[in-house]
Amino acid sequence: MDDHIIIGVHVSNRAQQAVELQKVFTEYGCSIKTRVGLHDTDANVCATTGVILLEIFNKDGEDNSIEMLDRFNEIEGIDAQKMIFEH
Repeated sequence: MDDHIIIGVHVSNRAQQAVELQKVFTEYGCSIKTRVGLHDTDANVCATTGVILLEIFNKDGEDNSIEMLDRFNEIEGIDAQKMIFEH
């Protein structure tokens, strides 16, 4: 069984970073098994900050999570980190 690889992406300004983030999501789309977005919101406010959690699938046994992590961290104001849960 493969390890569970999770990348957490902290977004500090969604309006400024969304386009560049989406480019990375698209580039690595076949390697993203699950994508969950978390942000504060209520009837009056939709926060510009948040966290995106990605579960990574090693396509063809190739771990491209390091490359993906680097691409996220190249975007100004983004902090991306990786967790690995081994079996």
